[in-house]
Amino acid sequence: MQELALKATILHYHTCRQMVIDLNITADDLILTNQYIYGPYFAEFNLPCQVIFQEEYGAGEPSDDMTEAIYKDIQGNPKQIIAIGGGTIIDLAKFFCLKNVIPVLDLYDGIMEPVKERELVIVPTTCGTGSEVTNVAVLSLNGRNMKKGLAVEAFYADKAILVPELLQTLPSKVFATSSIDALVHAVESALSPKASETTKIFSYKAIEKIIGGYIQIRERGIDARFPLQEDFLMASTYAGIAFGNAGCAAVHAMSYPLGAMYHVAHGESNYAMFTGVMKAYMQRRQDGEISRLNAFIANLLDTTTDRVYEELETLLNVILPKKPLHEYGVKESDLKSFANSVATNQKRLTDNNFVPLKEGDYLEIYQSLY
Repeated sequence: MQELALKATILHYHTCRQMVIDLNITADDLILTNQYIYGPYFAEFNLPCQVIFQEEYGAGEPSDDMTEAIYKDIQGNPKQIIAIGGGTIIDLAKFFCLKNVIPVLDLYDGIMEPVKERELVIVPTTCGTGSEVTNVAVLSLNGRNMKKGLAVEAFYADKAILVPELLQTLPSKVFATSSIDALVHAVESALSPKASETTKIFSYKAIEKIIGGYIQIRERGIDARFPLQEDFLMASTYAGIAFGNAGCAAVHAMSYPLGAMYHVAHGESNYAMFTGVMKAYMQRRQDGEISRLNAFIANLLDTTTDRVYEELETLLNVILPKKPLHEYGVKESDLKSFANSVATNQKRLTDNNFVPLKEGDYLEIYQSLY
């Protein structure tokens, strides 16, 4: 059994200036980012490379259509793709490091081989994706009305660069959704049957950092996150290392139909499913790793294991109030198709469930959250 694989070199700089000097960016590079990130942090450096702003190609989460539109505007044949942004930017950039990108669906369908042709540098600007150290990219496949992840060796970054300065302007809502996403990464990877003792070190340390930070925010207000931004950024990467090896599971799988159909942000759609899935696991099995996990979280929350998910949800609601599915516009008639989509299209994720779940189980969970 593989204990741990880490393909990216992780670099850490306190400022963007230090990063730019060390990277030695040239005209042969391409930066993919957002204007609201590039302007305040990088415009002053007058970088010589092409810069593409993702928002000029549409709002919301990344899609196959957006990927193809941006790819057509890439000039020349850049040697290095530098992704500076959140999950949308990072997932898109992973495709642009490939030799052939269009049509994107051919990559998903296994018709076109994903061959890496360019170096990939990832600089996360949120504290949740963890994608800087994984080989997974998730797109909305618009023609198929679904969100789906693609996990291939070519998507590993050559360098993952952590710059806490970039979190200084992170809006509180994005902080909330991204950091809860990282918490879900850590929990799901800890419970995965593919987890090893080494990956669990990263899972549990991420959980400790995130919950500890949330407790401080509960006590001192949302601005208490700013002195903790380095902790949250490191926790996100730790969780990324863990789920990059052990995988995510039913929470992510069940969030995808909600995100694809109702355009709910990824971290928020994960939170909508999170405690529902955990309670479903507990109804089916209470021993093994979930017992260890519950005791660990209960200790952090100063509560008992029988109340751990109630207390955890109370804490998370301080960061991001949880909403029932119907408040997103979900119709009760959607739930069966959601459950079918999870059972049919998300085996890459559901194979990592702590306990096996069937289509009827997913429907039951959706109904409990409706």
